[in-house]
Amino acid sequence: MRKKLCVLLAVLIACVPWFFGGCASDAKELDEYTIDAEYEDGVLTAEQEVRFYNRSPEAWEYVEFNLFGNAWREGASPSPVPQGFSASAYYAGKSYGQMQILSAEGEGVSDWEIAGQDENILRVHFREPLGTGDEAVVAIRFSLTLARVNHRTGIARRSVNLGNFYPVLCVWEEGDFAECTYESCGDPFYSACADYRVTFTADAEYTVAASGRCLSAEEEGGRKRYEYALENARDFALVLGTEYELLQADAEGVQVMYLSYSDQDAAATLAVLCEAITYFSHTFGRYPYKTYTAVQTGFCFGGMEYPALVMLSDAVSGKELFYTAVHETAHQWWYAAVGSDQRTYAWLDEGLAEYSSALFFDAHEGRGFTFSSLLSGARSAYNAYCTVQEKLCGEADTRMDRPLSSYGGELAYVNIAYNKGMLLFDSLRAAVGEKRFTAGLRRYFSDFSGKIARPEDLAASFSGKAGAAADVIRAYTEGRT
Repeated sequence: MRKKLCVLLAVLIACVPWFFGGCASDAKELDEYTIDAEYEDGVLTAEQEVRFYNRSPEAWEYVEFNLFGNAWREGASPSPVPQGFSASAYYAGKSYGQMQILSAEGEGVSDWEIAGQDENILRVHFREPLGTGDEAVVAIRFSLTLARVNHRTGIARRSVNLGNFYPVLCVWEEGDFAECTYESCGDPFYSACADYRVTFTADAEYTVAASGRCLSAEEEGGRKRYEYALENARDFALVLGTEYELLQADAEGVQVMYLSYSDQDAAATLAVLCEAITYFSHTFGRYPYKTYTAVQTGFCFGGMEYPALVMLSDAVSGKELFYTAVHETAHQWWYAAVGSDQRTYAWLDEGLAEYSSALFFDAHEGRGFTFSSLLSGARSAYNAYCTVQEKLCGEADTRMDRPLSSYGGELAYVNIAYNKGMLLFDSLRAAVGEKRFTAGLRRYFSDFSGKIARPEDLAASFSGKAGAAADVIRAYTEGRT
């Protein structure tokens, strides 16, 4: 996700062909989400069935789901919107939403509760522990009232954003479920790949973009019902709007679509999206989907990435829009395909997406940026941040492997995860050499698509120079550089 702090800081689409693939998995079977959702007058109601498998060596007495929609309720802490972005996010004044769990049932389920640091977890208990290798199915009914906000989940000025709108199964690791608290800065999401089958109903006047291929679209009584399929992906998201115009093109056999309502040069933006798909496919490995859709929408930051679908803020234009489009496209490799724990290693996808973007602009003159200008800009901003922190606090905390809650604000987050992250990858490139750097990233993408990677996995991908890579990564992440 590209935060906009770079300096210092309609024809209704009846049914668009979307791809249903993406991430690979070593497991014989992926978890499965079946969601039947309906949107009307600012409220989404849904029935969701999740089939999942205990792949851990331990029996589970319960299972947990992240409730990202609950971050928008009144009294939530922390706030989902950074203080400095409140005015641009809450365009009609402060607004609240809420996710309500109506029921959670299934064979072997005893009861359920709302838990977590900030009512952010649905915990479903089993009558008998779920053993290793066993599967279970939990049916969840819920409603989501949307805030009026330019953000991932909410009613924006000219569209409706439905990112992170459903209960998401927590990742199991190190003997426990990894709970996600919706911090105001960063992307507080951590999920594994799964298969999705989603049915979505809304007023027929809406154009609906979704993270899956459309299997059917039927209109009746002024309402339209869509059925989507998405396989091997970390998220499922939708965006609705009544003013969208669609442009599309082919890039490397990928159907690239751009939906906008106020882009004065939408054709140029589409061209940049196609160039990015082509460049990253040739540089890192084949784009993992058959389609790629960028959607202009109300968003207080620059953009937000989801598998095969990204949100681009209507507040950015010109070369800044180009940059955002490229950065979010890079996330199709570093986040959508190669997953990571964004709660702790934000630099691992954001820093690499930033550096990948700089490489793109180095290869595409005339798109508004150069590699040297982006790198020097990141270095200048990071050095300025450290200087100010040292004067105010005596020292700057430049550790990179850290929880989102430790940043204390957007300025620290952007400079550590984005700017220092970019500098880390440039030092890594210098340490291992140009050819080995590119080959290592191709190996990293190939080996960890559909999986969750950690910093040590990145270092190990630079065969023959893994030790040197690990040294660079440790020096940066520990704050010694």
